[in-house]
Amino acid sequence: MKHYAVTEKAIKAWSKDYQSSPVRQLATLALAKSDLKDVEAVSKAAGKMRYKFSIDIKTLDVTNQKHSGRCWLFAATNVLREKIAKELNLEQFELSQSYLAFWDKFERANYFLESMLDTADLAPDDRTVSFILQTGVHDGGQWDMFANIVEKYGVVPKDVFDETYQSSNTNAMNHVLNRNLKICAVRLREMVKAGKTAKEIHEAKDAMLGRIYGFLCSCYGEPPRTFDFEYVDKDGNYAIEKGYTPKTFAEKYVGNLLQETVSIIHAPTKDKPYHKTFTIRYLGNVVGGKDVKHLNLTMDEFKAAIIAQLQDGEVVWFGSDVGKYGDREKGFWDDLSFNDELLTGLDLAISKEDALDYGFSAMNHAMVITGVNLEDGKPNRWKIENSWGDEKGKKGYYICSDTWFDQYVFQAAVQKKYLGKLASLADQKPVELDPWDPMGTLAD
Repeated sequence: MKHYAVTEKAIKAWSKDYQSSPVRQLATLALAKSDLKDVEAVSKAAGKMRYKFSIDIKTLDVTNQKHSGRCWLFAATNVLREKIAKELNLEQFELSQSYLAFWDKFERANYFLESMLDTADLAPDDRTVSFILQTGVHDGGQWDMFANIVEKYGVVPKDVFDETYQSSNTNAMNHVLNRNLKICAVRLREMVKAGKTAKEIHEAKDAMLGRIYGFLCSCYGEPPRTFDFEYVDKDGNYAIEKGYTPKTFAEKYVGNLLQETVSIIHAPTKDKPYHKTFTIRYLGNVVGGKDVKHLNLTMDEFKAAIIAQLQDGEVVWFGSDVGKYGDREKGFWDDLSFNDELLTGLDLAISKEDALDYGFSAMNHAMVITGVNLEDGKPNRWKIENSWGDEKGKKGYYICSDTWFDQYVFQAAVQKKYLGKLASLADQKPVELDPWDPMGTLAD
């Protein structure tokens, strides 16, 4: 294909078009003193974002992940705590996100090192190795990664293992950890090249993990082995249940919920046929744990499963791209509340398929759906519990339009029983995708 350079003649023609366009001149005046998002806002459309829902599950107060990327853990524990609070008649309750984050960090360090050993015959600039190195260990995650940690280590109430400065402000900790992991990767791969035995390599890796365990304990505190569970219910009744381990607590209060919950996605791309399951190479946290697995559904099927769970009084974990068409102060996401094409003069419409294939959009944040408004049986807006504290939105609760949902919601975790006849599809052997597939992005 022949290449064409920008010419002076073309620039003069474009300049003439700009100078003669009233729309471009008005936009220039507006953008000189105002934020682009403020100028493109459509107030009439935003007025339809009302906090009124035909299905509205009463939930506990919102949580706050602070300066960390633990949204997936906060959203997941917010789902579990509703089950526990309902059973015990509690008005206030949180599970420890720090406890789960500690074990996720530690297990993911091991997963990273095992991945480095698994690819030891490949150069560092190989695409797979490079992707693993760039991803490293950070705060983000997916539903099945949460399930892996809970199934191996259980859960504890937040007052048993509370926040520290590092757990709420993870940037420096992650930086140090990833620097160390890359150094460990170099040394382990050098041992492979030098022909060291599997036993020698395993012992070296164990020593590395021991130091990482100590570092994480310094950041989070050491996770409890046993604890007593104290609570006061809505009626002021005090209770204490003694002698739990994190796993026995999970067995009693979480039960088989995680085993009965599956990840569904809506990915309308040609490489992912509907009604098939998918997994992603080198995406995980627990070596020996279950793989991240997604069942791809049409949007109508995807929504139907979520609505069925909501109608039964059960909230829903979900993942979306919150970087598009949102107002965090007012607490809503709605593509029709912003007219960016008119303001910019640019072609900005893109299909969900192309957005995924061309890297424009993918899941980046997990929250909880707690309600939906149905009009003639169809949703037009959704109620969302976020984990950014209670200062924005409606005391930390948000809303999204159904058109925004169609375009920017990618994943949800629903119980199999709400999939109806589609439930058996979740048991298929998954198609394996490349590590950089957009369905492997992590919510943070």
